[in-house]
Amino acid sequence: MAKIQSIRGMNDLLPDDSPLWQYLEGKLQNLLARYGYNEIRFPILEQTELFKRSIGEVTDIVEKEMYTFEDRNGDSLTLRPEGTASCVRACEQHGLLYNQVQRLWYTGPMFRHERPQKGRLRQFHQVGVEAFGMVGPDIDVELIALSARFWKELGITEGLTLELNTLGSSASRKSFREALVTYLSPLKDQLDEDSQRRLATNPLRILDSKNEQTQALLADAPVFDDFLDDDSRVHFAGLCERLDALGIAYVRNPKLVRGLDYYGLTVFEWTTNLLGAQGTVCAGGRYDGLVEQLGGKATPAVGFAMGLERLCLLLEATGNLPEKTAQADVYLVSSGSRAEVEALKLAESLRESLSLRVLTHCGGGSFKSQFKKADRSGARVALVIGESEAEQGVVQVKWLREEREQQQLAMADVVSELAAQLD
Repeated sequence: MAKIQSIRGMNDLLPDDSPLWQYLEGKLQNLLARYGYNEIRFPILEQTELFKRSIGEVTDIVEKEMYTFEDRNGDSLTLRPEGTASCVRACEQHGLLYNQVQRLWYTGPMFRHERPQKGRLRQFHQVGVEAFGMVGPDIDVELIALSARFWKELGITEGLTLELNTLGSSASRKSFREALVTYLSPLKDQLDEDSQRRLATNPLRILDSKNEQTQALLADAPVFDDFLDDDSRVHFAGLCERLDALGIAYVRNPKLVRGLDYYGLTVFEWTTNLLGAQGTVCAGGRYDGLVEQLGGKATPAVGFAMGLERLCLLLEATGNLPEKTAQADVYLVSSGSRAEVEALKLAESLRESLSLRVLTHCGGGSFKSQFKKADRSGARVALVIGESEAEQGVVQVKWLREEREQQQLAMADVVSELAAQLD
């Protein structure tokens, strides 16, 4: 019978990989707490309409990439392709946005049916950070500063560039869109296939086309800044002024538009040239109209998301991987039924009294094979109990990483002695 394999583009996270993920997640949780952000969790399944109304029915995500199906009741459900819409839905459903300011974060798997490649999977993991109820550029800057501090704490600042743009108000976007369509329509046959399709559905996305011929055609296209309203200019100027004051370097990218319909005003991306085509590590911006679009009261909002898989790849590319930690502090070696019972009891005492990572050998085996496993575990010390030790109520202490003589301790003294010697 053939073995069942995982679904293409939906990868397993193996035990050797999980310490790096735990390192990243731990760093993030600590940093977000220092900025006053609270965790929110929501389901991976949502009503399909949520994403059609928020992301936009003519975006690539909704048209081609969502995992959508009907359940037994005939309801159309979708595995979440991104987290912002779900976060807004949860906040509205539970009354978290009514006359309140919220700073929230979440993490978990997202799903998009794309061609799997390095840094882009069908099941990928994101950390999302969202802030609701605050107008003005100061909260935009806070989120960018938070992400910049995260890169600093990971040691990858040199590998990343902050790209920044403003999409203005809905009115300015509409005016620019009309001018762009007017300019590109006579050139439609010279555009790449995706851009030809977007010309009628989402023309702003043509600006970030990776096709060189299309980019050449855009050289003389209308410039978005010419269509910005005064309020948008003031907001963007305030954003830049505050970033300058914090010493956060950025590059203005007038073609940065983001792929989701709900963005307006500030948009930003942290990019790298170390990961090939998948160069965006973190991206976000303002979406002041989304809450109202989903049935709530008009609420200013801004957020970003970062992909954990790409962060792992970036840490590897820059050589900033955390040091591997030992699997255990103490390894219990035992032989004989009575000795095994004493080893289990001693292990529980150590865990309770000293909060040590204690690995107990289970399943039998010679002392030689057990010591090999003790060494591989990275433990500093092995505690050895044979049948004679069990009868005498003693433990042999063998140091695995340090030049110390082997000791014999009374069973009752092991906890206190190790507390002093492992300090």
